[in-house]
Amino acid sequence: MDSDDVHRRWTARSGAYSPEYYAYYGPNETSELLRETIARHADADAEILELGCSSGRHLAHLYDHGYENVSGVEINADAFDVMDEQYPELAAGGTFHHGAIEDVVPEFDEDAFDVVYSVETLQHLHPDAEWVFAELARVTGTLLVTVENEGHDGDGGDDSGENGADGDDSVGGGSDSDDERGANGADRGEDGETPAVNYIEDDFPLYYRDWNDIFTDVGLTEVASESLDRDTFRAFTPA
Repeated sequence: MDSDDVHRRWTARSGAYSPEYYAYYGPNETSELLRETIARHADADAEILELGCSSGRHLAHLYDHGYENVSGVEINADAFDVMDEQYPELAAGGTFHHGAIEDVVPEFDEDAFDVVYSVETLQHLHPDAEWVFAELARVTGTLLVTVENEGHDGDGGDDSGENGADGDDSVGGGSDSDDERGANGADRGEDGETPAVNYIEDDFPLYYRDWNDIFTDVGLTEVASESLDRDTFRAFTPA
């Protein structure tokens, strides 16, 4: 599966992990943790960008708490229709970009956003698109936050918000040798260096990465880290 395959599958996604799915669950504990973290590092007039915003549940939580300069990138066009229905004030007040992260982010100026964040989105980027991680650091002026499944514990589920926790029980683990398999039974690349990968519902790839290594390697400093139910919450600032 290459980057184009991944894009096509998320573009047409319906049912579980679709824009309607996330709108149904609404803001959750991760939404509040994001708000609290942003409040410690940025003012209420901060320019905020969510990568893979879907129908906008996390941005809606921020918008409702006074952050009006919000933007989002989303590959699934249906997400914006759901946003119009579920979060009309956000849809009207925010700025949204339809497209893949790799296509949209390079068009932004350096330090274009005070805050950039991702909730279980970067984990789906194909290894061919890893060059965009340096671009994310380039456009971040104050704070970058990742909330991603790094494959340490639990399963390979995706962000649902049911019972107040991110993650889902859709993907089981495995017990194969770590020489051939990654975290939770995920397949490693043939070179042993590409990220371990698991598949959500045997369909969508989830790549396990150490986001501390990735973003410190491109010049950011980790200032906070917290283990959640299935994800690791990390906050970075420019060095």
